[in-house]
Amino acid sequence: MKRTVRLTTLALSLGAAAAFGQPVRGGNTQANRPALEQQFRERVARLAQQRIGLSDLQMAQLQQSNARFGPQLNQLAAQERETRRQLRLEMTSPGEPNQQRVSELIDKALQLQKQRISIVEAEQKDLARFMTPVQRARYIALQQQFRRRAQELAGQNGAQRGAMGLQRGRLGLKKRP
Repeated sequence: MKRTVRLTTLALSLGAAAAFGQPVRGGNTQANRPALEQQFRERVARLAQQRIGLSDLQMAQLQQSNARFGPQLNQLAAQERETRRQLRLEMTSPGEPNQQRVSELIDKALQLQKQRISIVEAEQKDLARFMTPVQRARYIALQQQFRRRAQELAGQNGAQRGAMGLQRGRLGLKKRP
């Protein structure tokens, strides 16, 4: 998971660096991590401000909103990943999957999706205080663009490990004889 986070950060910084026409230097990223993360945050902030059309005041409010909702969304994403991992393990384990456990995991996944919707609604309500609807739409589009790029990089990394269990069968499910 740490590797995926590092790859995601690298991907987003590559995208941000490309957007600003700045080269990305190789080297020991672990030693430079705090500096690289700070550069990444600054580049993403400038990119967002330019693409969305935010004033400096709006940008400060966006950073406050992100600080408020970001940790909640990150924690929820980790719970969702863990739930999917457990479900995948249950479905691909030798023998028949435990029906009760699969049911519990599906219910948990649905509950986490409801929580995500609730948090996103609260975040959008907060953003509506200082962003126009067009700015919010542009912000959503920018977030989706970053997520897609991160997923592409995670997929490239996962392809080397047998991406999401697809080698065992479609969508990680066991093949029936």
